[in-house]
Amino acid sequence: MSFGPASLLGVERFDSQSPLELFPGDSSEKKDQLIVAVYRQVLGNAYVMESERQLVAESQFKLGELSLREFIRSIAKSDLYRSRFFDSCPRYRYIELTFRHLLGRAPSSFDEMRAHAERLDCKGYEADIDSFIDSEDYQDTFGEWTVPYHRGWKTECCETLQEFTWSFQLLRGASSSSLKGNLSGKSARLGGNAYLNRAIPVVPPSSIEAQGWSFRPSANLQDAQTRLGVGAGEEGRIFRVEVTAYRANTIRPISRYKKSNRTYFVPFNKLSDIYKQIHREGGVIASITPN
Repeated sequence: MSFGPASLLGVERFDSQSPLELFPGDSSEKKDQLIVAVYRQVLGNAYVMESERQLVAESQFKLGELSLREFIRSIAKSDLYRSRFFDSCPRYRYIELTFRHLLGRAPSSFDEMRAHAERLDCKGYEADIDSFIDSEDYQDTFGEWTVPYHRGWKTECCETLQEFTWSFQLLRGASSSSLKGNLSGKSARLGGNAYLNRAIPVVPPSSIEAQGWSFRPSANLQDAQTRLGVGAGEEGRIFRVEVTAYRANTIRPISRYKKSNRTYFVPFNKLSDIYKQIHREGGVIASITPN
């Protein structure tokens, strides 16, 4: 069961697609279709030129010398994958991406990410790729003949709310790729939230109608946070209000991309006032959580 309207969460394409699997006796055309699907999944929807294709591995797969899982292993260990996602990305960004590409989900915790970081230090890149593909998670979910698919945004596939919200940081929209389409660039999407094992607000993806797409926690929380009501009183806990699309309504916007984020810490008895202020100034509330 998927969570909410897929079109509003940016995963409509993945909600409507069935897993692709190779069956005995499938035609050469079906194998070509699977090869394209493997490139799209393992390389994070990034464009692959003809000169970059792994023709030897493709031929071995078509001849039956490689299972689909071993073909995926070959692509993940190739210079093509390594140069795009390991050599050119920070350590934890590579780990995030490999979870998405090979297991179709976000990491479940920082401990899971740290285990891969330690394996990279002790055993190297190829051993880390093997640890994903030889894992029980991979075998139980995809087996030998199914192309990995994005599954972490479906509620029954997530062990924790944290993993569910992290999935939306790693995958949003059919047109985005692992190389483009995110304001974070090549930096880790989970960032400090991973170290703290903290859930991240799920906001709508980029569109004209839904403006929550631009929210990202500020890199410098000291600059981003505005504290109100230091003494909350007996009635109230302090709530964290995260706001995006922040601009004054009286200012004519030059570009819809010129938006900023802000984080307020507000006592309960001040929430109503801050709601009015945010909407008056043109902000969009991305999340409200007890602090």
